[in-house]
Amino acid sequence: MDPARSTLDTAIAVAKVAEDHRIDALFAADLLSFGAQGAIGAQEPLIYLSALSSVTTHIGLIATVTTTFHHPYNLARLFGTLDHVSNGRSAWNAVTSSLGEENYSDRELPSPEQRYARAAESLEVTHALFDSWGRGALTPDGRGGAVLDPARVRPIDYRGDHFTVRGPLNIPPLPQRRPVQFQAGQSAGGVELGARYAEAVFTSLTTLDDALTYTRGIRARARELGRPEGLPYIFSSLHATYGATEAEAARLVREQEESFDFDAGRRLLADMFGGGVDLSDLPLDRPLPESLLPELDSVHRRRGRVEIFARLAASGRTLRELILEARHTGHWSAAGTPEQLADAIEERYRAGVLDIVTVGGLDDPRTRDFVTNGLLPELRRRDIAGSDYLGATFRENLELPPLPDSETDRVAV
Repeated sequence: MDPARSTLDTAIAVAKVAEDHRIDALFAADLLSFGAQGAIGAQEPLIYLSALSSVTTHIGLIATVTTTFHHPYNLARLFGTLDHVSNGRSAWNAVTSSLGEENYSDRELPSPEQRYARAAESLEVTHALFDSWGRGALTPDGRGGAVLDPARVRPIDYRGDHFTVRGPLNIPPLPQRRPVQFQAGQSAGGVELGARYAEAVFTSLTTLDDALTYTRGIRARARELGRPEGLPYIFSSLHATYGATEAEAARLVREQEESFDFDAGRRLLADMFGGGVDLSDLPLDRPLPESLLPELDSVHRRRGRVEIFARLAASGRTLRELILEARHTGHWSAAGTPEQLADAIEERYRAGVLDIVTVGGLDDPRTRDFVTNGLLPELRRRDIAGSDYLGATFRENLELPPLPDSETDRVAV
């Protein structure tokens, strides 16, 4: 069977199950390394989500796309088109990249500071392009056509350190006006970018204390920048191990750990430290020497991930424990029955540090049953998850605050 065809078939099946069970969105990661992503994320996310938009009608479509290797004018056209073909269900998870740079240039990946400066300009430009069509710029003429009001379509005339973009955007106004803006990145630069632009931030928060510290910090900064209260939403990935009983979940975790390849795990953990650490000869049951931990200022890729694992190492965890944690790449993990996993989600939800959570595994029949017939009904019983879609667009379903008026909206007529 054609692998690409098989992967698309699997993705379509997952999308239909997710929408049938009123899951809010599909989240497509960009390709990090071949085979490391799930059925949807194993291909270019915008093209895949465009395909999935044709077999769904309500579910949101979140594509992870880097600002480092794309121009904002093209990004605006791509996401704007996805918003049109999906009737208002597109979302962009903006990242600055940590892998693949060798395929775009023979130069080293720019520093995190340089990448975040470019990302800020990318978001500034794309948002301005989406807003370059004001309300009422294009109205139906009653005969199947449309009437253009040129006074409500304006160039943005942007000039910055990285981009010069005249505009306006050359596709019609979007159903959502702008795609929902997600952002991923937890270093200082990522927090600043998310506080300034993101409507939801995708995070790796291993403990409740981490989640509290991060959420308070980014929302305080967002308030300083004049953002609406409650933004950005906190979007966490939960790496869950399901069991019909607590004992079964514990057994599954134990079996996973006993069968784990610790040599491969050493390499994975080294990657979590930025790739410059040699862990090959260190004993598994001792903490890491502090001298091995990299200086954050010297790390140019995945700095947020390095910060997470540096904190874990400083807490005294053994190399074995760190390697097992690296299986989840720094994401929140839990094991138990659907009710126990709902307890874990509810704790963060009631603490105000969780607005959106991933529920993976819909392509696996066993996990799918635990999610759709166990976890989701339990979250709905507790009034944590909604039972149906609230509107026609992804923005409406997330109950996001209204976008601020644009300059084009205020053009006099």
